[in-house]
Amino acid sequence: MRLMIAGGGGFRVPLVYRALSSGPYAGLVNEVVLFDVDAGRLAAIEAVLKSMSTKVAAPPDGSPAVGRSRWSPPAVTSTTSLPRALSGTDIVFAAIRPGGTAGRVADERVPRDLGLLGQETTGAGGISYALRSIPAMLELATGMRTHCPDAWLINFTNPAGMVTEALVPVLGRKVIGICDSASALVHRAARAAGVPLPPGKLDGVGYFGLNHLGWLYRLERDGRDLLPGLLADPDALAGFEEGRLFPQPFLRDLGLLPNEYLFYYYGAARAAAGMRAMAQTRGESIHGQQAELYPRLAAAGQNAYSLWEAARLSREEGYLAEARTGGEARHAEDLAGGGYEQVALAVMRAVAGFAEGTGVELILNTPNSAGRSSPDPGGTRAAIPGLPADAVVEVPCTVTPEGAAPKPQDRPAAAQLDLLRRVKNVELLTVRAATAGDRDAALQAFAGHPLVDSDELAGALLTGYEAAFPGLAGLWRR
Repeated sequence: MRLMIAGGGGFRVPLVYRALSSGPYAGLVNEVVLFDVDAGRLAAIEAVLKSMSTKVAAPPDGSPAVGRSRWSPPAVTSTTSLPRALSGTDIVFAAIRPGGTAGRVADERVPRDLGLLGQETTGAGGISYALRSIPAMLELATGMRTHCPDAWLINFTNPAGMVTEALVPVLGRKVIGICDSASALVHRAARAAGVPLPPGKLDGVGYFGLNHLGWLYRLERDGRDLLPGLLADPDALAGFEEGRLFPQPFLRDLGLLPNEYLFYYYGAARAAAGMRAMAQTRGESIHGQQAELYPRLAAAGQNAYSLWEAARLSREEGYLAEARTGGEARHAEDLAGGGYEQVALAVMRAVAGFAEGTGVELILNTPNSAGRSSPDPGGTRAAIPGLPADAVVEVPCTVTPEGAAPKPQDRPAAAQLDLLRRVKNVELLTVRAATAGDRDAALQAFAGHPLVDSDELAGALLTGYEAAFPGLAGLWRR
């Protein structure tokens, strides 16, 4: 099978390649094609992959590679030509960042300078990011229809929910949005409750939301919901990241375990204060790191992988730093990696027909109704009741060669459903702005977001982003 990685010069590509080179995913892919518009980034990541160990473990019985006498890492090629990269491809994994890390700096700085939260996927920064990501991803999807019409697109390009929403009309069930945040939350909570989940199974798990905006509401084992006990146990909550992010009395009273990105809603003032206290924004830190690191990687030879791994650990240590006070460090399990690439490869394996039994269960971004054709605005036939059946949501799904089928969830309570509806409306306005060149829709999206909530600030935000990204003027003219 041929895998094309759009954004192949991206910092996390070695995690995908490492997972494809050993363990249960060895043999799933025999060729990896790296595509990036920046030849320098491609050269750096190719150097990292070449320096990785060529020794790989034999996959367990039942894996795609069973029956082969020897295993080896997938062959790697790279190109800056999109048609060449797509031709003959079976699965596309997309993790692109239009505008690069310099774009992220502006995404975060423009709202911060207006006294608002400056985060790359949440709030104003996420809307700005989507206005660049969606047109680029639509170009990729159009290329797929021409050069590899039967290929699947596994989307990790952020903001993943909005980007997937924009791609479904083009690719239908062939596009699946992924994020490791919700899956990590569920597995960490299950371990803390003493009932670790087997890979690819979500029995007893209730989770509803949008990308970077969701809640674990049930964790059942043998007919008993263990979540209330977990939320009432300060020691258990202190053992994993989401449990430490929110005050224990708050979680107990909420009765839900929020996705880590809800910190920016429930703790908006604390988050903004933490960001203002930092000498650099997260984007500025990463931009400086990568500007210095990539040339070193390309020239590092056999040391490229160890150099990349050290930089990865340093980068992970800065994640959600605004939520940690007093110099608190991230725990070792949070630095290990093994998140989004494992979700992506589990999806790939399932759609390729290698999953055992009736499919793999994963939390994914997919239309609320498997058919995406229900006209019912109340979503009575939807996985999340109360949201439109054709809206992309983030819920447990069963993945088979037919795609991702969302599993029915409970109706969210009024407070959660109101927030979901409001943010989903912002997402739909942003998709309209990016696909139709509708500037007024962009203004409405900024003004309607709960973390902005102001027509005046919306105008200032859009003006600031238009100054930072001159290409937006071309989008409106289109």
